[in-house]
Amino acid sequence: MNRRIEIFDSTLRDGAQGQGISFSLEDKVKIVKALDEIGIDYIEAGNPCSNPKDMEFFKIIKNINLTNSKLVAFGATRKPEINILNDENIQSLINADTNVVSIFGKSWSFQVREILKTTLEENLNMIKDTIEYLKSKNKEIIFDAEHFFDGFKEDKEYALSTLKVAKEAGANVLVLCDTNGGTLPTEIKNVLEEVIKVLGINIGVHCHNDMGMAVANSIIAVEAGASHIQGTFIGVGERCGNANLSTIIPTLSLKMNYNLVVNNHINDLTSKARYISEISNIQLDDTTPYIGKSAFAHKGGMHIDAICKMPKSYEHIDPELIGNKRRFLVSEVSGKSTILQEIHKIFPSVKKDGEEVKNVTKKLKELEYDGYQFEGAEGTIELLIRKTIGKYKPFFKLNHFKTIGENPWNNSEFSSTALINITVDGKTEMTAAEGDGPVNALDKALRKALEVFYPELRCVRLVDYKVRVLDSESTTGAKVRVLIESTDGNESWSTVGVSKDVIQASWIALVDSIEYKLIKDIERKAKAYF
Repeated sequence: MNRRIEIFDSTLRDGAQGQGISFSLEDKVKIVKALDEIGIDYIEAGNPCSNPKDMEFFKIIKNINLTNSKLVAFGATRKPEINILNDENIQSLINADTNVVSIFGKSWSFQVREILKTTLEENLNMIKDTIEYLKSKNKEIIFDAEHFFDGFKEDKEYALSTLKVAKEAGANVLVLCDTNGGTLPTEIKNVLEEVIKVLGINIGVHCHNDMGMAVANSIIAVEAGASHIQGTFIGVGERCGNANLSTIIPTLSLKMNYNLVVNNHINDLTSKARYISEISNIQLDDTTPYIGKSAFAHKGGMHIDAICKMPKSYEHIDPELIGNKRRFLVSEVSGKSTILQEIHKIFPSVKKDGEEVKNVTKKLKELEYDGYQFEGAEGTIELLIRKTIGKYKPFFKLNHFKTIGENPWNNSEFSSTALINITVDGKTEMTAAEGDGPVNALDKALRKALEVFYPELRCVRLVDYKVRVLDSESTTGAKVRVLIESTDGNESWSTVGVSKDVIQASWIALVDSIEYKLIKDIERKAKAYF
């Protein structure tokens, strides 16, 4: 199918209403650039009337040239019983100086009467006046019919009348909003088909995920004739979030062959999604379709054997199409094929029946018996392979470290201190750092000392830290497993440590994380050289 589908991203407006999300001006600029680079048609950048930060952002963004995207200012129809020239919201939309404006208006008669506290006729006038005024200012108008599906089910004629008024006033796109996220896919399809029959083309949808169906509703809307899809890039938003564009885009592009600008940049999908999640301070779920770390991860021995022979046996697409990668998870159910695949990432000449495979397998099983779990710790697996095969050289020597906890806590920010002494190439460095707990202090002290010798570590930070007690019956003498995830801003990796001492287990995982980063940097430089 070659039908053109427009993608409208609302991360900076609807997404910003999600719990725990607060974008700085710099964050917003970075996200706009990322969305433009991947080919999003419309970027809804905020409501200039809602807060000073959004208005300041619209002033800043004027100086940035976008290649693929149109910037959109968002606002409501004029208020009831007010002259449009006196409406601050409308004037702020003009002052935002974008070529495109997204206007939302009520399409559910219940909302008009009980929430707006005005008449049905006045609501129609508000829609008409607002769109006509903005069109007179040469704006492209996207009309969001708020609560449309609920309104359609309760009062079809009135819901349709709001769309008719918007279209007659000059709206370029009419968007049907499932604002409460409570509409079923079959209902979306039936309503879309009826609306298109009455009003023609240029119909869009805006779906919320309160029943977990926002993506399905968006896809079925396209099948029913919608040509404009709204959502947020990683699904963030109020309550349960919005339709996840990082799932919708590859489905429309790779599965359904629709014409999207993003098609030209689809191999950047995973990196852009992870970049936006970092800026948003959101930890992406590993099982997120297409872009998650586990989206193409395989654990069962028979599955892995089949994948090695023919990837399509257990993968619905080639992960490289969207910039992701295949992962074979090493665990107690792994066969030789899995371990050989991990070894081949580093040493491609090793044979399946070689001693190296046997030695690595034996070491993995010994460590698993001690409590290690390698499924999500690719950094530790690589270092273990290097150490077992004899292709490993430590980057530093630990002379000693000490952690000190304070009680009572007199410092509201830091509760612990760590001192560390290391040696690199015969040179000794001793340093100290304060942290929120002993592990945080130790992490800071270690990186502070190593940055003297390896400045590239300045960009590394921990993004996740998990502790699990392995044998709870041993009470305070139990073994613990620490799993940490680190990032340098471009990629992330995980490492694991096990000990009866949580500080020691954390230390093992921290050292593996840093050494993994340094090894990867060396390999990248070597490839670039040759």
